[in-house]
Amino acid sequence: MKAPHFWSGGLDPRAREAAPLTRVLLTPVAALYGAIVARKLAHANPAKVGIPVICVGNLTVGGSGKTPIVAAIRQHLQASGLRAASLSRGYKGRLKGPLRVDPGVHTAADVGDEPLMLASHGESWIGADRVAAARAMEAAGAEIIIMDDGHQNPSLHRNLSLVVVDAGDPFGNGHVFPKGPLREPVKAGLGRADAVILAGDGPDPDGRWPCPVVRARLEPVAPPPDGPLVAFAGIGRPQKVFDSLSAAGATLVDTVPYPDHHPYSRGDLKWLEALAAERDARLITTEKDAARLPADVRDPVAVWPVRAVFEPADALDGWLQAVVEQRSHG
Repeated sequence: MKAPHFWSGGLDPRAREAAPLTRVLLTPVAALYGAIVARKLAHANPAKVGIPVICVGNLTVGGSGKTPIVAAIRQHLQASGLRAASLSRGYKGRLKGPLRVDPGVHTAADVGDEPLMLASHGESWIGADRVAAARAMEAAGAEIIIMDDGHQNPSLHRNLSLVVVDAGDPFGNGHVFPKGPLREPVKAGLGRADAVILAGDGPDPDGRWPCPVVRARLEPVAPPPDGPLVAFAGIGRPQKVFDSLSAAGATLVDTVPYPDHHPYSRGDLKWLEALAAERDARLITTEKDAARLPADVRDPVAVWPVRAVFEPADALDGWLQAVVEQRSHG
């Protein structure tokens, strides 16, 4: 879905004036949504599995830079000799799992774009039932689970809860869905977190956080290609991608935003290719978007992957080591 203007926390100058009647009408709906989430969390009885679980979640719908952070944590644990695997719900995928994602077999339509992207760099699983999936992962030999999303899903016990916050627009207008982008009130969500990961560009923490804060930036794995480019993206905030490409030196002659998780059709690609030809340019998109492109038309599109870099580099080491020690001590 495309976020309405009134969800913005000030990034969009139209936010303050946008849809005042709609916001009023959505107030009771938002209150009901928040109450349902709070009740689910209050009555939860999380199941434990025999291996540690690290949850990397957020408080808002839409993108916050969470998936690259999952990949970075998984890579760090793999480098220490552990068989670390990511676990995702498989949003917008037709398969419910539990299953290990195979990029040579599965498509984004099968398992979702984020699990497929994660599978290109390491072990990635999906499961609509998080507990069943975690048990399947343990049985398959995984030694530690990094759960992508799930801060509001209390079914599975976690040994470490990290909440990713977009530094540029932390909580939107501060209201719960659908009046705003929040999945739950900020105070409640941060109250269950062991740490906040402040992702991307934005002001430094100002003391309002009830838990430790770690900074993370998303940096390109490689420079963008030379020459004119037409960029397209279907993520939570496409403009962030376009701005990052420009900041990295890309020559953008046009940009095309799509809704988050947009399922690209061959018709979409045909239109984009015609636009690029008209601009005498090459198409470029994100790694997450590339996972949703039809395989037979993917090659002409340049992919611009990014990675999460923590500041300082060892910012999470203490928490991760504590989780590893929990595993060692049973």
